[in-house]
Amino acid sequence: MLRLPDFDEQIDRRGTHSAKWDTMEKYYGVAASDGIAMWVADMDFRPPPCVQQAVERMAAHGVYGYFGDDRTNSDAIRWWMKTRHGWDVASEAIFTTHGLVNGTALCVDAFTAPGDGVVLMTPVYHAFARIIRSAGREVVECRLRIEEGRYVLDIAGWDAQMTGRERMLMLCSPHNPGGRVWTCDELREIAAFCKRHDLILVADEIHHDLVMPGARHTVMPLAAPEIADRLVMMTATTKTFNIAGAHVGNVIIPDEPLRERFRARMNAHGISPNSFGMAMATAAYSPEGAAWVDRLVAYLDGNRKLFDDGVNTIPGLRSMPLEATYLAWVDFGGAGMEPAEFTARVEKQAKIAVNHGASFGAGGDSFLRFNLATPRATVIEAVERLKEAFRDLQ
Repeated sequence: MLRLPDFDEQIDRRGTHSAKWDTMEKYYGVAASDGIAMWVADMDFRPPPCVQQAVERMAAHGVYGYFGDDRTNSDAIRWWMKTRHGWDVASEAIFTTHGLVNGTALCVDAFTAPGDGVVLMTPVYHAFARIIRSAGREVVECRLRIEEGRYVLDIAGWDAQMTGRERMLMLCSPHNPGGRVWTCDELREIAAFCKRHDLILVADEIHHDLVMPGARHTVMPLAAPEIADRLVMMTATTKTFNIAGAHVGNVIIPDEPLRERFRARMNAHGISPNSFGMAMATAAYSPEGAAWVDRLVAYLDGNRKLFDDGVNTIPGLRSMPLEATYLAWVDFGGAGMEPAEFTARVEKQAKIAVNHGASFGAGGDSFLRFNLATPRATVIEAVERLKEAFRDLQ
């Protein structure tokens, strides 16, 4: 019998080497003693019991040697993708990386050369640009447009930007930080854009299990099977089950020539799996894990509604409709303030550590990103602090 998760439980993460709680004063000047951490994209919840039990079994065994024979992990991945996403994955297409930031770096290394352009649909997950620039590649920012309060594509504008030096597009699907679930038609437009400009398409779908009621996510291989020869898929248990510290991710490549190029770079970097991460991921991709995720999404949906209802009552602030992820993207552009002022109010007055919109690239300056994967009482407290910090606007 599945033990019901208690997402309302307040778990004190301070002093546990938590990046989210123990470094927020260093980066944002918000003390953990009376501040609220709503920046790093991990959850303040325990994973499902099946994951904890997998770790406990390893600890009970007491020998922590090299990991070998990944068939059970591969089978779990294939089962999850088929039952949750309707996607048939071949076992030989699966690579295990040290998380998807590592997977992103390996893709940049495998499929581009120094000086090449890598296309980002901005604003978008900030680690992409950091990795691309650190690798000596050029970030090509193709800005998303906002229509009726949410992001849409601007394919015609992006076509005009291309110079022929671009070799790859990094897609965030569902979109972080905007929370968009791209439609099949939009995904096909992106696929056609990549084919037209001869781009490798790397689809980061790390949030594809965290889709709000009423929205429907389609994995890219099903939306645009015609681009299988240029498609790299990235998925993971880490966001879904709150096991980011396990540093384990799936890079799934349908095309054999692309697989060989990726395998060569993995071998060159000496990548091998983390035993604890493999055990946790295998346990997570299971019927028990699926039932836990369903309850998690229902809880996150409640947090989303509560947060949006509160923030959207503050004149000049608008939370973008969240279709997926647990990351609220709030536009302060109508408040009549420069970013430094509204950010200071959030951090110094409300004492909430959040991600700055500018770090997500072009189009993000007027935004802040809030992590809602925390007990509901914390979300309620954060909303009240924001109302107080912007009381003069009301």
